Amino acid sequence: MHRRNFILTAAIAAIAPQLARAHHGWSGFDADTPVYLRGRIKAVKWENPHAMLTIEIADGLQVPADLAGRALPAQASPVDGADILRRTKAPPAGEREWTLELAPLFRVNQWKIAEPAVGDEVEAIGYILRMEDAPAFMRVEYLFVGDKTYGLRSGPA
Repeated sequence: MHRRNFILTAAIAAIAPQLARAHHGWSGFDADTPVYLRGRIKAVKWENPHAMLTIEIADGLQVPADLAGRALPAQASPVDGADILRRTKAPPAGEREWTLELAPLFRVNQWKIAEPAVGDEVEAIGYILRMEDAPAFMRVEYLFVGDKTYGLRSGPA
């Protein structure tokens, strides 16, 4: 019995770093190509470890003409937000329903982002999974809700 527990513990310890990197790392996302999404919320999961939204976007969604000129939170300055806005592309064709992974819930709460409701419209800029046949999944860098912009890799000033 002790040997089996030891082997199980050793196996978990061996894979734990990979699981942590997979969850917290950016390696699976195309961080060279920011993508713009706008849509109506279909589902909300406002819990740890990350708040998640499922949105439905319109066919043929394009990057808004004013996107590159939008103001970003000053505390997001370590990330070159102006460059991200300039490089943002429209989403790949074909996917209408997207899952948005927001920041950890403690950071979302620091920003005082009100939990959105099904039917609300949001905009997001972020990075999508780079693997072929990947689900429509985005890790959000900037979230736009109404007239507010949140830099999800930073905390509020």
